[in-house]
Amino acid sequence: MNIISAVIIALDALRINKMRSALTMLGIIIGVGAVIAMVAVGAGARVQVSKEIESMGSNLLLVLSGATTSGGIRMGFGTEPTLTADDAKAIAAELSNVVAFTSPVHSGTAQVVYGNQNWSTIVNGSMPEILDIREWAVTSGIAFTQKDVDGAAKVALVGQTVAENLFGSEDPVGKIIRIKKIPFTVTGVLAKKGLSPIGQDQDDAIYIPLTTAQKRVFGAKIPGSVRIIYIKAAGKDVLNDAENEIKKLLRQRHRIASGKEDDFTVRNLTEMMSASENASKIMTILLGAIASVSLIVGGIGIMNIMLVSVTERTREIGIRMAVGAKGRDILMQFLIEAVVLALLGGMIGILIGIIGSKIITYMAEWQTLITPWSIILAFGFSSIVGIFFGFYPARRASMLDPVECLRYE
Repeated sequence: MNIISAVIIALDALRINKMRSALTMLGIIIGVGAVIAMVAVGAGARVQVSKEIESMGSNLLLVLSGATTSGGIRMGFGTEPTLTADDAKAIAAELSNVVAFTSPVHSGTAQVVYGNQNWSTIVNGSMPEILDIREWAVTSGIAFTQKDVDGAAKVALVGQTVAENLFGSEDPVGKIIRIKKIPFTVTGVLAKKGLSPIGQDQDDAIYIPLTTAQKRVFGAKIPGSVRIIYIKAAGKDVLNDAENEIKKLLRQRHRIASGKEDDFTVRNLTEMMSASENASKIMTILLGAIASVSLIVGGIGIMNIMLVSVTERTREIGIRMAVGAKGRDILMQFLIEAVVLALLGGMIGILIGIIGSKIITYMAEWQTLITPWSIILAFGFSSIVGIFFGFYPARRASMLDPVECLRYE
């Protein structure tokens, strides 16, 4: 008997027992659907993490100033003014693995007022280069310039969240806002950035010239001091070298003796991204492994139903053997039945998995990503399950004694 004849016979047998076939496929359908949906959830999480990291800017290094200690309690990085704008200039001028600009930032929280509206937000005093470093566009108006920094001009760029809460549908450009009762002219509105890797709304911020923040808004314990320096490395492959160069240069500039602790901290956001992506990858594998258990359960269901089918069709097997069917023909018939059940269940499961992913995205507002390899993996695994768990019943059927089969009632 050829394969085509075996497939036809197998399909006829499955068609005759529709309910039993449907129940047999149910485990595979659930298993494949669960694998695709869970892998889509994990892949979506990885994409979201990558977007959040990339929103900070590519090849980005952060240098944080030191930590204040009061009564034995350390207050955290950025509370001790150990960095200056001159440090940023030196990093840009002297280090080969750093792009030709850096941006010091002096920031704080302030109440901002426009008309009868007010909003508490983060105000960042920075250089114009901050927009290039963070790859941040201005959607309306213009950015402030080096001339504004030199003159400590009272101009501001506002983020989308600030614009929405202060101005609503009104165009902010050209309007006067008050930051700590000091009037500022809004020159531009920043493009939407979204959440940072730590869940902070990056659009809930205002950027003003660094000198304005130091002299007019927040002041500075030490003239020229800053809390953070943003640095753009020349490329992803030199991030570690740039980090080491920055540490070496700042230790020299701050006259830190050998063996003494740094009074600053350098953070590599690419390493953060790698760690987050690895965590998301592990989560994806874990979710897929858990969902795969249902595929195995579905395979066991196929084996049990096929064993019952062999018992119910013992007399049929005997008749087929009596008219010339060989053991391998019986083996092929039952094995094909098992594989067909698995493949049909797999195809329906793929559809269920795709629909389930869309429902998760809609109901839970969680980004999902269905990848071709997850569909191939789930479908391939369902085929293997059909062959693996269908072989034993098929083998058992092929080894039956035709005489005993004919006697079976």
